[in-house]
Amino acid sequence: PLSTTALILEDRPSNLPAKSLEETHRHKLEYEEMVAGAKRREMKDAQKKKRQMKERHRQEDSISNAMVVWNTEILPHWDAMRVRDLWWQGLPPGVRGRVWSLAIGNELNITAELYEIFLSRAKEKWRSYSETSSVNDNESDGGASLADRESSLDLIKLDISRTFPSLFIFQKGGPYHDLLHSVLGAYTCYRPDIGYVQGMSFIAAVLILNLEEADAFITFANLLNKPCQMAFFRVDHELMLKYFTAFEIFFEENLPRLFSHFQTNSLTPDLYLIDW
Repeated sequence: PLSTTALILEDRPSNLPAKSLEETHRHKLEYEEMVAGAKRREMKDAQKKKRQMKERHRQEDSISNAMVVWNTEILPHWDAMRVRDLWWQGLPPGVRGRVWSLAIGNELNITAELYEIFLSRAKEKWRSYSETSSVNDNESDGGASLADRESSLDLIKLDISRTFPSLFIFQKGGPYHDLLHSVLGAYTCYRPDIGYVQGMSFIAAVLILNLEEADAFITFANLLNKPCQMAFFRVDHELMLKYFTAFEIFFEENLPRLFSHFQTNSLTPDLYLIDW
C-alpha cells in the first residue's frame, strides 16, 4: 500500500468477498477520523513547540538582562551590594563562578602560586606511587602519615571515574579529567591532615566547570574550610551531631508531616544527609 488510504479504502482482493456499502462507508468514516486525529495531534504538537520556544526565548532574554545587571551594577561594587535576594532568584551561568568565588571569599589567602607549589608536590607523590607500584611501600618512610596513605592517587583516581559519569567529561580521556585530578591532588597536599575524602570530587567538579583552575582550587579550599563542611569532611562526630540537631529543628518547622513520618520510621539525618 502506498498510503493509509490504500489500507482502509481499497477493495478487497478479487478472491475475497467484496465490501458491503455499509462497510465501505464505515471504513471511509474511520479513515477521515484518523486523518482528523492526526491533524489535531500535529496542531497540538505545533502549539506546544511554539509555547516551548516562546518560554525559551523568555528565559534567554531574562538571562541576558541578568548578565548585564550582574556585570555592570553588582560585581563591580560587590562589597557595597546586598545581593542575597537576587542570588536566590538564580545566577546567570556566565557569572556563577565569579559570584561563588566572591561569596566564599579567600580567608586562607591562597594564591595561584601556592596552588602550583602544592600541585608540584602532588605530582611528585604520584610519580613516587607509580615507581613503587604500591602506596604501602611508602609506609616504611617515617614521614608518611595515615592521611597521606588514605589520600593516595588510587583513591582519587577511583572517585574521579565516578564523578558525574553521565557527562563523560571527568572520566579518563575526558576534557576535565586531568584538571579535576590536579585540584584534588593539590588539596590533598595542602591539607594532609584531612587528605582526600570521598565526595570531594563532586564539589571540585562543579567549581572547575565555572572557574579557572587556580581559582577553582582557591574557592574549593576556602569552601571546605567553612565550619560545616570541615566538620563532615574531618568526621567530627560531636560537631556533626550539632548540625544534625539544627537540621531536624528546621525540618520539623517547615515539613512537619514528613518529619513525623521520618520519626515514625526511625530515619535520622545521619542516614540520608551524608550521601557518600
